[in-house]
Amino acid sequence: HVQLVESGGGSVQAGGSLRLTCVASQRANCMGWFRQGPGKEREGVATINPHSATSYLVDSVKGRFTISQNNAKNIVYLQMNSLQPEDTAMYYCATSHWNCYENQADPTDFNDWGQGTQVTVS
Repeated sequence: HVQLVESGGGSVQAGGSLRLTCVASQRANCMGWFRQGPGKEREGVATINPHSATSYLVDSVKGRFTISQNNAKNIVYLQMNSLQPEDTAMYYCATSHWNCYENQADPTDFNDWGQGTQVTVS
């Protein structure tokens, strides 16, 4: 199993920014960020292929969030700008044994998960 540790969550006012960091114990074929808001199902936010750096962002965060990586250190970042109250959620990092699927971030495709980091926007 890949061990994952997220950090960088916190409380911010609407319009603010946060950068989440995920450190993986080993490289995976696909890494992703997901979130689960109060009373909601877990949903995909972004994915990145560590080998090609090809990334995908769901429509609700395009133009506000960016996913990037430090490939040498198995680290993936999620830069979140212009945060809104609807972005409030527990954010999780996850890895998949398979390559990233094009234009999708389905939690069921991912195998190993971190403990999450809370993001609260007021």
